[in-house]
Amino acid sequence: MAADKNQIVMDGFSYVNLFETKGIEYLVVIAFLLLIIPFWIALNKPLRADNVVRKAAGILTPGMLRVPKGLFYSKNHTWAHLERSGSAMIGIDDFLSNMTGFVKPVIKKEPGEVVKKGELLAELVQDGKSLRVFSPISGRVDRLNSHLDENPALLGTDPCGSGWLCSIEPADWKAETSPYYVAQQAVDWLGEEVTRVKDFLAVRADRYMPAPAMVALQDGGELTGNLLSEMPADLWKEFENEFLNQGA
Repeated sequence: MAADKNQIVMDGFSYVNLFETKGIEYLVVIAFLLLIIPFWIALNKPLRADNVVRKAAGILTPGMLRVPKGLFYSKNHTWAHLERSGSAMIGIDDFLSNMTGFVKPVIKKEPGEVVKKGELLAELVQDGKSLRVFSPISGRVDRLNSHLDENPALLGTDPCGSGWLCSIEPADWKAETSPYYVAQQAVDWLGEEVTRVKDFLAVRADRYMPAPAMVALQDGGELTGNLLSEMPADLWKEFENEFLNQGA
């Protein structure tokens, strides 16, 4: 029987010219699948991997904020934690740390000095701009975090841990911390703060923000981390009044 025109018979073996049959179409389909499968796998990885990517890209969402349990969070974005020694560790929360980026903390109180709840405790300084940090409790300053002098970046990398500001011997711990947020309350509140700061910035976009950031906010986009570092001192002051100076 005569061989098909697309097939050549040589010594008992046959050669099929794929380019003259539908074989080339199969090869295209296979190549396409080999390309698309890795993308499909990447898109369907657990959200934890997506969160890592978002953090690396500097995107601020409620789920990215570190909110350790056992801390009492003030609406002025400071936290307090009562130690077994009776002293309370004081610091800033991860929301504030993410908004500012790298800052140098300047503690305004020395060990032995008394501070009142709502009184100026520290300043966060960056390139001539600053934010005032108000004490979440009253008491006598016990000690300062000397590690911040050597490595101020701790305030950004671990604000609720090794980046603490100072410790205070509380004058009235129970009464002063009773209105503060703890555990899941703190998580929910900080999520609301991310939404609130987006609205805050959107209103001021025309005056302060670069065009791409303004468009992203108006479209409901996510905040980029360290956003205040790109803004002028006037906006820092407005942010302070809106988020860090909410009264005692």
